[in-house]
Amino acid sequence: MNHKTTARPLDGFRVLEMGQLLAGPFTTSILGYFGAEVIKIEPPGTGDPIRTWRVMKDGVSLWWHSLGRNKKCVTVNLRSEQGRDIVRQLAAQSDILVENFRPGTLEKWGLGPDDLRKTHPELVYARISGYGQTGPYASRTGFASVCEGVGGFRYVNGFPGEAPVRPNLSLGDTLAAVHCVIGILLACVHRLKGHPGQVIDTAIYEAVFNMMEGVVPEYSGAGVVREPSGSTLTGIVPTNTYRCRDGRFVIIGGNGDSIYKRLMNAMGRPDLADDPRMANNAGRVRHEKELDAAITAWTSTLDAADVLASLERVDVPAGPIYSVVDMMNDEHFRARGLFEQVEVNGSPLTIPAMVPFLSGTPGRTEWPGPAIGAHNREVFGGLLGYDEETLAALQRDGVI
Repeated sequence: MNHKTTARPLDGFRVLEMGQLLAGPFTTSILGYFGAEVIKIEPPGTGDPIRTWRVMKDGVSLWWHSLGRNKKCVTVNLRSEQGRDIVRQLAAQSDILVENFRPGTLEKWGLGPDDLRKTHPELVYARISGYGQTGPYASRTGFASVCEGVGGFRYVNGFPGEAPVRPNLSLGDTLAAVHCVIGILLACVHRLKGHPGQVIDTAIYEAVFNMMEGVVPEYSGAGVVREPSGSTLTGIVPTNTYRCRDGRFVIIGGNGDSIYKRLMNAMGRPDLADDPRMANNAGRVRHEKELDAAITAWTSTLDAADVLASLERVDVPAGPIYSVVDMMNDEHFRARGLFEQVEVNGSPLTIPAMVPFLSGTPGRTEWPGPAIGAHNREVFGGLLGYDEETLAALQRDGVI
């Protein structure tokens, strides 16, 4: 199968992106990867701030080439009435609109869902914000870092008695984007059944909250507050991260009853394998420190590769902790097609593929994140029918 020419599930859908930085743009990256035509609106001159964030090469963020893939980038000054009118025209010809402005901003500009859906009721209008479009916190600035705290993630992440730990990622933004994509696809399925479009209200803190597993029923039903537990998982033993002789760490999940026995026997500890105190998870939880000390004593005598090889032989879940170097050199990552190569200014650049993998209509990268305004002529001329004179006037007036 030639994946470069196969149909994709969102072929024929047009998405208008009115967002910047991460949550909104990652939403549309997923949609574009699976076939949607994504028109990204950016402010003239500066573009999306993500273009200048983190590691730069040739004056452009390397991250941008991944996040901006498959997008048609146009410039529109949303602070001008002419610019807002352009947005109205584009929205009228789009299936989906994605925005992540502070709640109320687009209503102020006459571009809210009630404004645009008056004449285009089929429009699926997806909104991402820190705290949602309603409620007492709606107007607050909602960065992912703060919303990860409010949503409960930071509380359980880290070591007891220490400051909560932030992963070196914008996790809340990414979770919000994935939830927004789910909402968009659900709304599109509903529309395909003959119903009008609808508004998707995705809040970053709620996307984080949605990942909190059993914390609510545990507190409601038993008064238990799940606390941070370092590298362990409260109530499930043994599952932890262990240092090996070569200084590398391995993760071992030996918390199934039969798996636990295989782990202990592989360690040369049949006494613990057959210890009636450890026969089930409840007993192992009571003796967690003893078990972790025994496992640590074993791993500290072996290099990480030897620990992993011995556990693989007896079918105990275990694995290394990978950096990006490890991932890019791993044969399984390559076999699964997790890397794609694009060309930027004549040089190759590897970017991550996007999942999930679909057997019949796989996604793909058509081009990396383009220059600011790279598609102005194609979109404004081809889609909206502006002639060269009109385009020149709009550019001269700072509208595009």
